[in-house]
Formats: sequence, structure tokens, C-alpha cells
Amino acid sequence: MGVTNFIHPDAKLGSNVTVGYFSVIEEDVVIGEGTTISHNVTILKGTRIGKNCRIFSGAVVGEIPQDLKFDGEYTTTEIGDNTTIRECVTINRGTSDRMKTVVGSNCLLMAYVHIAHDVIVGNHCILANQASIAGHVIIDDFVIIEGGAVAVQQFVHIGQHAFITGGSKVRKNVPPYMKVGREPLSYVGINSVGLKRRGFEDSDIRIIEDIYRLIFVQNANIGKGIEQVENLIVPNIYKDEIILFIKNSDKGVIKGLA
Repeated sequence: MGVTNFIHPDAKLGSNVTVGYFSVIEEDVVIGEGTTISHNVTILKGTRIGKNCRIFSGAVVGEIPQDLKFDGEYTTTEIGDNTTIRECVTINRGTSDRMKTVVGSNCLLMAYVHIAHDVIVGNHCILANQASIAGHVIIDDFVIIEGGAVAVQQFVHIGQHAFITGGSKVRKNVPPYMKVGREPLSYVGINSVGLKRRGFEDSDIRIIEDIYRLIFVQNANIGKGIEQVENLIVPNIYKDEIILFIKNSDKGVIKGLA
């Protein structure tokens, strides 16, 4: 039988790495032990993949950016440990902006997800089918983009533990711990189910609810809502984190329900 895949001699594969038929692994690729590469997968130079990952058929990891400003600079694509990349996912490497594109550990990227250049995805994230993440986006830990066909605009920041419903168009930053949906994208509550599953105390969940109630429900003006949070909510880590996230959001944040 002839050659069934191509692995460049300069690629570094850890122990117990398996590579399926017709897959290509270029030079300057590092793959951690126990990772499984299925059939018809393309992994290009500058890619670093962690341990015990699973990459399914048709995925392309580390291709050059779809950015006309890219000038051939050396950049990387980095995937953490225990991450699953399903069929036909595409992940582009970085540009001179961040020099890398990163997907963290224990993530699940479902079929046809696209991760553009210079995107940073944290740990324990789930991106459902056909999520399209434009360049320079930051997605913090434990974010769930569910239901499929979500489009995230470039330079958006999605805070940790946020939950984004299927079919959403994410044009502005999404603060942490909240659930967002509808069109235009709006605050619809906090991600209480996700927080409970991850061991948050009921008292902490109530504090987060109180903070967002003041900002997005009781006040039409976010600035006024933040002022009330600063005056009425006792000091705590969630208060500080949420206020800092919103104040640092040069792109703006999503709005409350009309």
C-alpha cells in the first residue's frame, strides 16, 4: 500500500500520537502525547498542540490568516491539552498584532467552527457548530456559545462564564457571567445554570444578579447603573470584575432589554 499520510521529518510528535489516512503535518509542528489526528486533517507549520487532544476529519489548523495585512511574519497557532476539534474546523495562525492564535485546554469546537487570526480562546470553552469568530477576539474561560451559527465581530471581548444563544450576532463586548440573546443582542439574565454547575455559591450568584439588575434592568443608562452598583453593592470580587470589564470596553457592551 502506498503513502497514506505525510508527516514532515521535522515535526515533533509525542508518544502515542495517532495520525489517520491522508492527513498532512508540516514542519515546525509540535503535537503532545496521546493526541489523535483523524483522516484528512491538515496541520501547518507553527502549530503547537497539547496532550490528549482529538482532531477530527477535515480540520485545518494553522493556515495563514485571511488578512490582507499579513506579510508572511512568523506566527503560531497554539492549542491546549484535552481539547476536541470537530469536523472541518478552521483555525488560522496569528499576525503581527498578537503573533499567535490560541485555543486553551479542555475546549470543544464543534463542526465548522472558524477561529480567525489573533483570537484568544480560554479554557473550558464550548463553541457550537458554525460559530464564526473574527480576528482579534478574546473569549475568556468557561464561555459557552451554543446552538450554532453565532457570528462574533472582530475585537470583541467575551467575559468568563458568559452564555451566548444560537444564531446571535455579537457586535459588542459581553461582560462576564451573563446570558445574552435576541436581536439586537441583549442581556437576558445571568448564566445561573452554568454557574451552579461550576460550584458557585447561591449567595455569589445572587450578588451577580443584583449587580446586573442595577446595570441592565433598573437603569436605561449603563453609566448610571454602574454608579448605583458602586454605591449600593458591598465590596466583592464580582463587583470589581464586572465594573472594570465594562469601563475597559472601548468597543462598548451589549445593552439591556428594551
